[in-house]
Amino acid sequence: MIPKGTEPAETSVPAMDVLEKDDFFKERPSIEQLETYQPPFTAQEQKNILRKVDWRLVPLLSFLYLVSFIDRGNLGNAKVAGLGKDLHLSGTQYNIAVTLFFIPYSLLEVPSNIILKLTRPSIWISLMMFSWGLVITLTGIVQNFSGLLAIRIFLGVAEAGFFPAATYLLTVWYTRYEVQSRMVFFYAAVSLAGAFSGLLAYAIQKMDGVAGLEGWRWIFILEGIFTVFLSFFIWSLLPDSPSTAPFLTTEEREFIVLRLEQDTGSGRGKVTNNDKVNKRQVIAGLTDWKVWAAVFMYWATSISSYGFTYTVPTVILELGYTAANAQLLTVPIYVVAMIFTVANAMASDYYRQRTPFILLGVSVGIAGFTALLAIPHPQLPGLTYGMLFFATSGIYMSLVPTLCFVGKIIL
Repeated sequence: MIPKGTEPAETSVPAMDVLEKDDFFKERPSIEQLETYQPPFTAQEQKNILRKVDWRLVPLLSFLYLVSFIDRGNLGNAKVAGLGKDLHLSGTQYNIAVTLFFIPYSLLEVPSNIILKLTRPSIWISLMMFSWGLVITLTGIVQNFSGLLAIRIFLGVAEAGFFPAATYLLTVWYTRYEVQSRMVFFYAAVSLAGAFSGLLAYAIQKMDGVAGLEGWRWIFILEGIFTVFLSFFIWSLLPDSPSTAPFLTTEEREFIVLRLEQDTGSGRGKVTNNDKVNKRQVIAGLTDWKVWAAVFMYWATSISSYGFTYTVPTVILELGYTAANAQLLTVPIYVVAMIFTVANAMASDYYRQRTPFILLGVSVGIAGFTALLAIPHPQLPGLTYGMLFFATSGIYMSLVPTLCFVGKIIL
């Protein structure tokens, strides 16, 4: 708090120590207040506050992203379980179905986050979860290629806003050199999604014939129903922003908000969810060259990530393994990738460097993919399988530092 006797300028916001409790959050502090603000907590108490935020926010967002990635990526598992054969899909048709998801998904991410700013994140994320869970459930009754294309478009629309909404929520709670060590656990869910997706598909496809439905249909139906069920609880569990968090005291909320304001350096960057978005801000974001440079950086890593996710079960299947074993053999690949992803991100935050750790992941990924191209298939199944570990680990190691690097250069 500002020491008593410190008087703000006439045109500034009233001094924080004369604001009545939650009135602090109704007005933005001036730069002078930010510079003189002293948290009323010891260093250990500050750590305890952050741990309280960690336990409330990070596991929940990580779990939701795990569910999201399983739902969008289970098409690859369903293909191995018989979807391609039953719908008479050629390799090209399957690739079209995979690709079509990303058209509305990419086009609607920005509009979705604008809506996020106009509403409450908890409500908007709950609505998105209900929508994509319903679409996933309906995928289980698709009868032909045309129906699959239509359902993939709807899935892209429904899921478009979740990833940007979730990463945005992380950035409104943590400073720039804290966010990666939290985001890595959120993003490790991508690796775990591959592992869980394989395990779930292995178990669920054994329901083949139940109620007259093929096993691959039950993969979509059960996973979709679970997401719909989960959506009814998220709106009450997910905190919208530090300034409205019910699990923090007024002083703790004030501490979180002001440390984020101070972290912008100039006081100009706004990282809370209090401001409503306006036309000028949207135009500024779309015309900033750094934003477009960031787009290409993220494309380079995410294209490899999604391409791998949708094809790795088929790659393993073509090495001579059974469909059930192909599902199971994806599990250790993603577990190893998660370990290296977490270690790389933690080291990046420790050394406060992004570029070397991005390049490390990219190098490992390039080595893995190059080896996969050079190895004769399927003559050396063991070596091919081993190179999948390098390709996956490299992809995911570079993703998190790239996202955090983007946040730093744009701020």
